[in-house]
Amino acid sequence: MKKTLLTIAMVTALSTTFAHADTTINGFASIKAGMTTSSDESLYEYSDELDFKTGSLFALQIKSDLGEKLSVTGQLLGRGSDDFDVQFEWLYLSYQLSDNLTLNAGRIGVPFFKYSDFKDVGYAYAWNIAPQSVYSGVGFTNVEGISLYYTTALGDFDTSIQVLYGSSSNNDPIFDQPASTDQNNVVSVNVELSRDWYSFRAAYVQGDISVTSNAFSPLTAALFNTNVPGFQALASELDFDEDKGTFYGVGVTLEPGNWNIVFEYNDIGIENSFYSDRTNYYLSAGYRLDNIQPYVVFEREDHKSKDSIYQPYIDILPPQLLQPVIGIVAGQEFDATTVSAGLRYDFHPSAAFKVQYSSQNNKTTDNRIGLITVGVDLVF
Repeated sequence: MKKTLLTIAMVTALSTTFAHADTTINGFASIKAGMTTSSDESLYEYSDELDFKTGSLFALQIKSDLGEKLSVTGQLLGRGSDDFDVQFEWLYLSYQLSDNLTLNAGRIGVPFFKYSDFKDVGYAYAWNIAPQSVYSGVGFTNVEGISLYYTTALGDFDTSIQVLYGSSSNNDPIFDQPASTDQNNVVSVNVELSRDWYSFRAAYVQGDISVTSNAFSPLTAALFNTNVPGFQALASELDFDEDKGTFYGVGVTLEPGNWNIVFEYNDIGIENSFYSDRTNYYLSAGYRLDNIQPYVVFEREDHKSKDSIYQPYIDILPPQLLQPVIGIVAGQEFDATTVSAGLRYDFHPSAAFKVQYSSQNNKTTDNRIGLITVGVDLVF
């Protein structure tokens, strides 16, 4: 019933829009398959069984120019990993305040990374899977809020500056347990400078993070209920209750001749929580040969667990509470490098075939996992 009502609402809205506005509809899709090379191993949600859903998606982007400097943009996206349930990834109004300044309001994609605006548009880049060390590092992809987008010339550089404020929520599981996460008072600033064949970007984000999860909420409740001040202080360190999260990111893109070289680095942390301090980066290099582009990618993820949270309580906390605390905190430790090699083949003006092999060396568990993916990315 909900899908029927959504369809009716969309058709009605589109009919009205076509009647009164200049409307364009674009779309993109990815049909991908992948599997790990070892039994009982998983990587990027792929397992050792051939999977055609995880990386596949279909989307429509609708933009209507309403005149008088006002427009509306919506992006409907269905992911195979979500059984292709369609939802509005973006839905916002834009008002052009001046030739260089635009105000956006609504559900807006977060501008944290080089390819944030088209991370889901696989046709826009060479990789078959965008470097997950960086692009899966933040737990949300859009906010409900407002942003200002400003473009100007700074010396010989074309410069863009975007400031955003809003909030977001999701129900992604934590430690394979149901969870509810709220990101409030999210503020981000990102700046990009480009000239000729190179560009630089920097981003800063902060927000107040609250999380409720079966993975740790019962434990923190038990610690709070002990009425022991020290244990309650420990519970506060484990709890996510309006804790300040920060993100710092930088990136460089070089495109001399047929080369395409991209580097992105970020640092993520959440104060007063067991969330590990995380450093992630990747370096990618590709070379275009007519309609073929081979590429390689090196990625690093270094997530340091906050063992200092529980160390003062090792000798005083009851084992039935200490062991779960250690498990939750230590479970945030992750140290891995991933090397990928792939090929993009533009066999059609609107479609590209891609194949990629990735090998991740998980130093935390002393384990290596291989993953092969193939697919076709399309735009229309």
